[in-house]
Amino acid sequence: MAATTHTVTNQVPPLVGYDVFAADRALSEAVERHIEPGVLPAAREELSTLGQSAGSAQAQAWGTQANEHPPVLRTHDRYGHRIDEVEFHPSWHRLLGHAVSAGLTDAWGRPAGHVRRAAGFLVWTQAEAGHGCPLSMTHAAVPALRTEPVLAAEWEPKLTSYVYEEGLRPAREKAGVLFGMGMTEKQGGTDVRSNTTVAEPLAGEGEYLLTGHKWFCSAPMSDGFLVLAQAPGGLTCFLVPRVLPDGTRNVFAIQRLKDKLGNRSNASSEVEFDGTWARRVGEEGRGVRTIIEMVAATRLDCVVGSAALMRQAVAQAVHHATYRSAFGGLLIDKPLMRNVLADLALESEAATVLAMRLASAYDTDTEEERAFLRIAVPAAKYWVTKRCTPVVGEALECLGGNGYVEESGMPRLLREAPLNSIWEGSGNVQALDVLRALQREPQALDAFLREVGKARGADHRLDAAIKDLLTELADLEGIEARARRLVERMALVLQGSLLVRWAPPEVSDAFCASRLGGDWGTAFGTLPHSLDLASVVNRARPVAE
Repeated sequence: MAATTHTVTNQVPPLVGYDVFAADRALSEAVERHIEPGVLPAAREELSTLGQSAGSAQAQAWGTQANEHPPVLRTHDRYGHRIDEVEFHPSWHRLLGHAVSAGLTDAWGRPAGHVRRAAGFLVWTQAEAGHGCPLSMTHAAVPALRTEPVLAAEWEPKLTSYVYEEGLRPAREKAGVLFGMGMTEKQGGTDVRSNTTVAEPLAGEGEYLLTGHKWFCSAPMSDGFLVLAQAPGGLTCFLVPRVLPDGTRNVFAIQRLKDKLGNRSNASSEVEFDGTWARRVGEEGRGVRTIIEMVAATRLDCVVGSAALMRQAVAQAVHHATYRSAFGGLLIDKPLMRNVLADLALESEAATVLAMRLASAYDTDTEEERAFLRIAVPAAKYWVTKRCTPVVGEALECLGGNGYVEESGMPRLLREAPLNSIWEGSGNVQALDVLRALQREPQALDAFLREVGKARGADHRLDAAIKDLLTELADLEGIEARARRLVERMALVLQGSLLVRWAPPEVSDAFCASRLGGDWGTAFGTLPHSLDLASVVNRARPVAE
């Protein structure tokens, strides 16, 4: 075949060899904003180092390999002994090890720990989102364990360690450990109070034997798990180690791994307990209250994870349009494509700014901020995770047929996109949780409104949206049926307030005009043409300046 037919022209170079952190202006500005000056230089350096790793060809190859070679369950060894081990591709371990060494399980004990960790999580999971599950569970287990000081003293140093050690061994022999979680069961799903797993007390203080099953148990290769079971005093939280202190394997029968839509590199499993040794965490009958802090922390990670997926999708779309020519010019200079890219960039920046604001509230840890988080976390989890799938889908379309091909990486992002809206409570659960806070915790609404009100008077569309929201909040008639509408509006008003205060005028103007002012269509790319869309798109370009 003639060589001239194989001349490659007008193809986009891969987005590789760049600093994922420094190239993300919304994220880097949030870090500057939320971290005090004395800590900022060290945080900036660690995040830039992580960003360079995340944008490297090596990390991108690890992500591809971990998905092309998903985990494999080994229930028995060659002699018939039950082992219940999950084998992962070496690239999975490299991703996870790099994340742990970067401090992505350490937020609770260092200065600005939550902002630093959230920013790192947002950066690193752009290389591959699947291994974010054990990172999130390990990080989130800390507040639950602190209800039992003895357990916290034993486990927390290893949970927050910067050392990753694969393999099942007694925790005391490892420099670092990972945690998973098991709450849902076949008959109940989100309704964990209907769980049937039984916990029988033993003679030892706080020791029990569990019998039952878990329909979804994430990260089954972890060293320990927080699970819920029915003790004599009611639903209770327990710590289940994979390996017992004497070195023998705890009873943890993995029945199968889930065959999932996306998140292919991560193992999600069904497990059976049959005389499984466990230690109580918190009081009997207060299992939900004990584990709820873990749930809240993982819900925030769902927001951060969705922001990461959106950012990577938008970066790929803008990068493609920067180099691809059509109809006599670069795509990025075409008014209609610019409108689409700007619309996507707005959604991505709004998600990032909100996620980092929530992380900063964890660091501040005042009564006011805790009240704010009570409403803001489920509202953000509801809205940001739902926006992820349409954003990624539209970004894929910006690449055309090239985006539909697996080698582009976009199909993997699209398969991953719905996950965070399902994990840790789907949309209805989040909306109902906001309603509970509104009805039972008036201080939470007060804190939310004070946060939103900090931008009052700066944009007339935001002011009008706040007024409409107050009217809606004053009418609780039929509130459950319209809970989604209310929570969506709360999230948008909060995002608008944050952008008006902190984003460049062209970004906040476009957001308020479209999301709050109603000058928007029903698809991306329908922003008012009079806005400064070129500046919005340029801000989203994955190029550090």
